[in-house]
Amino acid sequence: MGNRRNTIYFLTIASLLGGLFTGRAFFFNVAYLLIGIILIALIWAWLSVRGISISRKTRSRSAQVGSKFEEAFALQNSGWLPKLWVEVRDHSTLPDHRASQVVPTVMPRKTYRWYAETICRTRGEFQLGPISVIGGDPFGMFNTTRRIPATSRVTIYPATVPISRIELPVGVLSGGDAQRRRSAQVTTNAAGIREYVPGDSFNRIHWATTARRDRLMVKEFEIDPLVDIWLFVDFSSASLIEDPTLRRVHGTGAVISESAALPLSTEEYAVVIAASLAQYFIEEKRTLGYAAYIPHRDILQPDGGVRQLMRIMQSLAVARSFSPYSLREMLMLETPYFTRGTTIIIITSSLDASWLAEAHVLSRRGLRPMAVLLDPASFGGSGSVDEFRSLMKNARIPSMVVRAGDDLSVSLAQRLF
Repeated sequence: MGNRRNTIYFLTIASLLGGLFTGRAFFFNVAYLLIGIILIALIWAWLSVRGISISRKTRSRSAQVGSKFEEAFALQNSGWLPKLWVEVRDHSTLPDHRASQVVPTVMPRKTYRWYAETICRTRGEFQLGPISVIGGDPFGMFNTTRRIPATSRVTIYPATVPISRIELPVGVLSGGDAQRRRSAQVTTNAAGIREYVPGDSFNRIHWATTARRDRLMVKEFEIDPLVDIWLFVDFSSASLIEDPTLRRVHGTGAVISESAALPLSTEEYAVVIAASLAQYFIEEKRTLGYAAYIPHRDILQPDGGVRQLMRIMQSLAVARSFSPYSLREMLMLETPYFTRGTTIIIITSSLDASWLAEAHVLSRRGLRPMAVLLDPASFGGSGSVDEFRSLMKNARIPSMVVRAGDDLSVSLAQRLF
């Protein structure tokens, strides 16, 4: 394109010089013609990206690793000139999302549509857009770029594996004292009645009180008196072990998976294990809490239902192992007010005896800690997980081991040691 434009410039100058030296009108006419072509091409290129509207639609603002993320695009020409060709460049940050397109001729008042499908292999929160629209003139001399700054966000939740059963520490009772905490979910414990507000489900309406008071009244519920389960996920920088050749989104984001297998990173294994356990316990109607420094402090008080699961998945989607706080410090900071009988599931690759000592203190207080240990040696680290499990056995803290390449469904169903 640059050579073609330079050739026209050269011919225009040569024609003008020829006319000046010879005085013949022919050279001036050629020069005027070439100048006219340049002006027409410049104006056409400018108009080629005007009068265009682009819409992008997604079925959902979220997806899960391993699933398809789909987008539908529509380019409408609302101008009076045909768009001979338009290149649409998408600047989304979602890895492997190929939504860019070269659009063929679009006549006035017509629309061109295309679709983009992406297999999600990387968890995280990503930006869709902005979009650059590039157009040109029919002579191929000029390009004009127009940027459409509109953006939106999409969250890719981590993958989960099916769990048939999970063995909890012996001695944990299913019942307990009333929690006296309001729940957004319908439970077996009705705590009171209040006025209806927009958004309340109709199945919570208390019809007898509504008829008596002549206004809509709904029931409030308390959390079931079950022993709480907490997930403690270790995202400390000291516990991270991964293959140094792994690539991350923008250098510091989530690990970019090159295949369907889990990347060789303790961070990714911890995320998938935590997401799978959260899904299992929520489906079992258990009350689940969540604690992690990702690296900022993210604590979710025990609750049940799909909403709690989505909150946990949202946190795990953006979790990174950059926290300066060790697992021992997290246990010391977050557990002082836990009630007796609470089950704490610790997911970590750390073989530091200091957090084990803190877990032993929790056990003596009446709490029930257990650990899902990621064998650091299998990820390229050092330390003997078997020796550490012996120390845990002496402290009467049950554990299970997960190694790189294991089938997580099988590993999480193993008996506690």
